[in-house]
Amino acid sequence: MAEKEAKARIKINKLLEEAGWRFFDNEAGRANVLLENNVKLTKEKLDEFGENFEKTSNGFIDFLLLDDQGFPFIVLEAKAEDKNPLFGKEQARRYAISQHCRFIILSNGNIHYFWDLERGNPHIISRFPSPETVKGYSTFKPDRSSLVSEVVDTDYIVLTQKPDYMKDPSYINEETRKNYIESNKLRFLRKYQIRAVNSIQNAVKEGKDRFLFEMATGTGKTLVSAAVIKLFLRTGNARRVLFLVDRLELEDQAYKAFVAYLKNDYKTVIYKENRDDWRKAEIVVSTIQTFLSKNRYKRLFAPDDFDLVISDEAHRSIGGNSRAVFEYFIGYKLGLTATPKDYLKNIDTAELGENDPRQLERRLLLDTYKTFGCENGEPTFRYSLVDGVRDGFLVNPVVVDARTEITTQLLSDEGYSVISQNENGEEVEETYIHKDFEKKFFSENTNRAFCKAFMENALRDPISGEIGKTIVFCVSQNHAAKITQILNEMADQMFRGKYSSDFAIQVTSRIDDAQQFTVNFTNNRLSGTGNFNPSYKTSKTRVCVTVGMMTTGYDCPDILNLCLMRPIFSPTDFIQIKGRGTRKYNFSSDIIDPQLKTQIGEKQKENFKLFDFFANCEYFEKKFNYDEVLKLPQLGTGREGREGTEAPMPPSGYESTRTDSILKVSETVVGPDGMKIDRMYFEKFEKTVLEHPVLKEQAEAGKWDELMEYLEKHILDKPEEYFTLEKLRKSINIDRRVSMREIIEKIFGMIPYFKTKNELLDEEFDKFDSRYLPKEEYFAYAKTVFKAYILDADFRAIIDNKDFALLNVSPYGEAFKKLSPELRKAIPEYIKDFVPLNKFVA
Repeated sequence: MAEKEAKARIKINKLLEEAGWRFFDNEAGRANVLLENNVKLTKEKLDEFGENFEKTSNGFIDFLLLDDQGFPFIVLEAKAEDKNPLFGKEQARRYAISQHCRFIILSNGNIHYFWDLERGNPHIISRFPSPETVKGYSTFKPDRSSLVSEVVDTDYIVLTQKPDYMKDPSYINEETRKNYIESNKLRFLRKYQIRAVNSIQNAVKEGKDRFLFEMATGTGKTLVSAAVIKLFLRTGNARRVLFLVDRLELEDQAYKAFVAYLKNDYKTVIYKENRDDWRKAEIVVSTIQTFLSKNRYKRLFAPDDFDLVISDEAHRSIGGNSRAVFEYFIGYKLGLTATPKDYLKNIDTAELGENDPRQLERRLLLDTYKTFGCENGEPTFRYSLVDGVRDGFLVNPVVVDARTEITTQLLSDEGYSVISQNENGEEVEETYIHKDFEKKFFSENTNRAFCKAFMENALRDPISGEIGKTIVFCVSQNHAAKITQILNEMADQMFRGKYSSDFAIQVTSRIDDAQQFTVNFTNNRLSGTGNFNPSYKTSKTRVCVTVGMMTTGYDCPDILNLCLMRPIFSPTDFIQIKGRGTRKYNFSSDIIDPQLKTQIGEKQKENFKLFDFFANCEYFEKKFNYDEVLKLPQLGTGREGREGTEAPMPPSGYESTRTDSILKVSETVVGPDGMKIDRMYFEKFEKTVLEHPVLKEQAEAGKWDELMEYLEKHILDKPEEYFTLEKLRKSINIDRRVSMREIIEKIFGMIPYFKTKNELLDEEFDKFDSRYLPKEEYFAYAKTVFKAYILDADFRAIIDNKDFALLNVSPYGEAFKKLSPELRKAIPEYIKDFVPLNKFVA
């Protein structure tokens, strides 16, 4: 234990010096007090504080950081490397109060927390802040009481949009009020949106500084965000706000919304369009990728540049390395998500492997709740799809389960078997499953069956009678091209003379102007408008065929049909896709002719159809009752290939020419049985460990030596189960050697999941980057060399033995040569000092 404490203190000393702090290290004594340029404090200066000023009534402060006048500024509580820094939280609080310090750092040399006693809870930081950063931050004095007492009513946003709206005659007159509100685009908050803002006020009152909103798609998360932003800026609890998104279209959408809602009081900018003068704005919108590129956020921003950070679609925009950006900034944090934590409530999570897509999504979402201080699974505020439908703000889908015979077999446990000939002319049997569709297994007739079912059963536009606006989700861009072609062919037959191969348009990343197509589709001018009725403004193109571009954040409320022509493995994607159709809409608002509008009256969207060709609803949402099932003739079964009617197998997969039609069955895919046995082995070990409460006590106390001794004596390699570390590693099925300590931490919830080798590499490089901050021109090379030195023993030997001539035959030689001399030296030295290589062994 003493050795680990000593290592932690050495690291902390080095980090403090690099950050430019002058400090007392109680272990080393007063001789360690440093000024800029390593000038020692004078004896006279020390005497001003009196004897043992770093000693409190309850013990000695580990490190005391001083301000530029030499007075106590930050208390740093140090713990051993194998202990959680938070163990020292209460002790550090007492020390800080005794020294009149507002700030605390908790560290074990590897993990660090920064704590502002006036703002709430400790939060993880990637590196120690500089004295200048904390000094600037300390001048900011947020006023919680003003935030808590701020009155937020229905017109909270409107008072910024049009402060004198209540005095306007057009608003006072009830007959003209509705038109006045619509023409001025005034946004009044709904009751549940006010409750959302109030929930933050209540949380701040309780001392919290992290919040999570779980709100269904279409319930106005951006409008609520605007209200929250105004609340913090108006009450002086934020000077500047950062709004993070994970897609370009969401960046533009958020920017336009904040300008529309708040421009009269606050300036909004997109960071990448205002790199030189973003500081003049109160609201900065950016993609997480812009900040993450070459770790730009560390080089261009100070941790106190934003006092409120809002993460849109938080389960994605703070995943993986993105979390570092989010955690870098000091201040309040708000996460927004449309994905409820209980989306897997009908899935037996015990049957999910570590690499199962549903398990990956599940653990990421659970980690999201933990990040925002909602470890108990309860968000700060929740407003679900069920709530929105009940209150009349959203609509539910009519699920159309439309599986074909071929997709039914692909979905079955047995899969879809085909007989073909190998190179020797021998018959071989191959089996395909739903994941192979349009990747290894191809069927033109299946795609035609999908399109025919959609064309014959789609919801029609209530004004013009044409097929309602639709989004089709495909497996790949090539698949999207095929579906687009088939739909246009069928439309030409059904609606002769109405379309010119523009009934359906492919909207994917390889298509020029695809982003603009999505905008035009929303604005009802894609390929023109009024195709069936000149007095009705609706897009000529009725179907956008995409892969992933329109899954998240795309706002097109008059969508009437969604088609899932692909299996979906991400629960988040499934919920987001479904959310594209849940918004309500008055179709009469698009009627240009006033007389026709009066004659027809309001035509509200009552529901939308969700065409499900791969049992996705059954896979994720077993609670849905299928309101409509297509009943079409069932074809016979059998294997393909024996009559020689099939086309030869193309190089990229199997091409089926068998006829196909829609069929309804009830089976869904279950994971491979072979993996189930492995998972059960780990579950038995987990259950056994949980039956020994002493292990949890030892883990929480950091007594790992005693814990391992107890495991060896009472649980491991016993006749009952013969639990061994090697067998447990196999059952976990991860790409590196997991330690027994990690396994125990996972069982007791101390870590959310087992990180992959690449996740650990990224994590270690991020620590290195925080310390050395290589220039952008070296960044990519440094990352390559850093990872190669850890993973490649041959490359490591070349560097360690200085056999630099061998760099010419190493795949990493060029990257190493591109580095500055300082980085060539720093990378191997850092890894030797701080990175244990054994955890990366497979």
